[in-house]
Amino acid sequence: MELSTVLLILLAVAAALILVYFQYFYKNPRKGSLRIILAALRFVTLFSGLLLLINPKFISKDYFVEKANLILLVDNSTSMEEATSKAEISQAIVQLKQDQALNKRFTIHQYGFGNTITTTDSLSFNKGNTDISNALSTLNDVFVNGNNAIVLFSDGNQTLGRDYEYISLNENTTVNPVVVGDTTQYEDISIGLINVNKFAFLRNSFPIETSIRYLGSRPVSSTVTISINGSRVHQERVNLNSIKNSITLNTLVEAQSVGVKTIKIEVNPLENERNTANNSKETAIEVIDEKTNVTVVSDILHPDIGALKKSIESNEQRSVTLVKPHASQSAFEKSDLIILYQPNRNFRSVYEFLENSGANYFTITGSKTDWNFLNRAQESFTVSGSRQPEDILPVLNNAFGLFGLGAFSVNGFPPLQGTLGDIQLNRDNEILMFQQLQGISLDKPLFTILTEGNTKEAVLFGEDVWRWRAQVYRDDQSFQKFDDFIGNLMVYLGSNRQRNRLELDYELVFDNASMAKIRASYFDESYQFDANANISIKIEGKDNDFSRVSPVLLKGSFYEVDLSDLEAGEYNFTVTVQGENLNRSGTFRILDFNPEKQLISANYKKMERLAQQNRGELYYLDGVETLQSNLASSQEFLPVQKSRDNVVSLIDFRILLGLIVLSLALEWFIRKYNGLI
Repeated sequence: MELSTVLLILLAVAAALILVYFQYFYKNPRKGSLRIILAALRFVTLFSGLLLLINPKFISKDYFVEKANLILLVDNSTSMEEATSKAEISQAIVQLKQDQALNKRFTIHQYGFGNTITTTDSLSFNKGNTDISNALSTLNDVFVNGNNAIVLFSDGNQTLGRDYEYISLNENTTVNPVVVGDTTQYEDISIGLINVNKFAFLRNSFPIETSIRYLGSRPVSSTVTISINGSRVHQERVNLNSIKNSITLNTLVEAQSVGVKTIKIEVNPLENERNTANNSKETAIEVIDEKTNVTVVSDILHPDIGALKKSIESNEQRSVTLVKPHASQSAFEKSDLIILYQPNRNFRSVYEFLENSGANYFTITGSKTDWNFLNRAQESFTVSGSRQPEDILPVLNNAFGLFGLGAFSVNGFPPLQGTLGDIQLNRDNEILMFQQLQGISLDKPLFTILTEGNTKEAVLFGEDVWRWRAQVYRDDQSFQKFDDFIGNLMVYLGSNRQRNRLELDYELVFDNASMAKIRASYFDESYQFDANANISIKIEGKDNDFSRVSPVLLKGSFYEVDLSDLEAGEYNFTVTVQGENLNRSGTFRILDFNPEKQLISANYKKMERLAQQNRGELYYLDGVETLQSNLASSQEFLPVQKSRDNVVSLIDFRILLGLIVLSLALEWFIRKYNGLI
């Protein structure tokens, strides 16, 4: 107890005695034992109250021994089963855990890891991936204080996460890898990464990029075969050696039918090659038929129509149909996008259809446009004034951002034949090109995009656009830039991004079941995320009789279902919101790919670099005794005696309160009994 506290207690005693003296003895004529009893009770009350204010404390020290942490981190992936037996690993772990010298020095913990890390006391070797970096980083965050020694049992072959050999842990943590498996490097040729788009359009060619890797010292030659749904589409011979030990192949393949296509790439094994599991690899792509049907409505013949048709149809996924304004409504209903070329009063039924359907369209005006009719037929814009024909040059708006323009530029373009007049845009708009007249740039749109709700409209206030396409060819000997510009415009106008209350996020193809997850987002009628929905998913196998209904669980700001227990194959699914007329369907495929079988030799060199990076040493499974001896004799991991200061109150405040209440009650009772109140 501190000296100041003792002095305060003495002052409290003195103060209580002085107050009692003045209350019961100073100029008090009363004599006898009653006065002494009442004075004693008052002293107890006053002194206890002052002690409550002082709250005297004293410090007690607890002494304890803090041991270092010995963390046994075991790779629980399927590749370990090929590298060693459970009995060997278990024996090594038991040997470490039961060592008396280690138990005196360390508090021993055991963890297993695959994709994630968990505490464990048994081995299963059933994890589909290995993420060493995640396991080490997690332990680094958990064991912050004290000295820590991590013993990593692994073959060093990582299939997920960042490169573990560059991880630097806390200064108080060392990593001692124990190499498990065969360290002999065998000659091997394998398929590396495969890059392919998620989607391809029907009748279009899509690229397949793959790398072929070789591990060995002699020149070798092998054949690479690419198959789609079992049919060979490409074959190529590759030559590799110890210097040129990898090659990247780029292949274009035509999408000939709709659906999810399995792409299999194989390389013929070398003579006496031990590991052939990595000689083939699969991925998939979904071929979709999303042909855009564009209808051009015109009452006149003009070179612009031919130029637009050729430009739009330069992409095989788009087709153009030419119709007159009096065509039947069914001709417009089949269209994804309508182009109105120089509308006149014959377009009345076309505008009625557009108003009723809310379809997107592209209007081109010119010298044959009936402006009086056009101003009445639509409300997007109005043109007033003299409407005198004039040659108008384009000025590109560099701030335009609704869709990409790529390398498209209007520098040096010939003028369009437009109409002088005041243009008033009545809807939300973004101007793509401004007008330039006789060298003077005008704040008037030549080409603009108008939007209202989900409806999008493009307007070009000028004809002779065929001259622009010809100018591009004159400059580049190709129509590509102009055709790409028109293609981007068609993509923008042809898409209706209406928000759905039930949105799904999933991959069409999962490399293996451990990665198979489907996420869902559900919104109420005001499009606010609803965390109280009851969502379920029904999964049916295409290749078997598998069928299951599972709940989709809330995970923060989305719903998710884990499908890691499914076997390889193709599945249909339907996600349903219970109590609402909302559901979404789809299909996905799980490939029979095991990343743990791609390598058979232990990567001891990488584990050695990890040990050097984190102040440890490399060991082998048959050298566990050396590891035991080094840990038991290391001066770094000696137990440390520490003390802990416990601040304790001298008297429990509840006892003091009880004394105050008791003394006051007794004093009142005695006074009442003796008629002093």
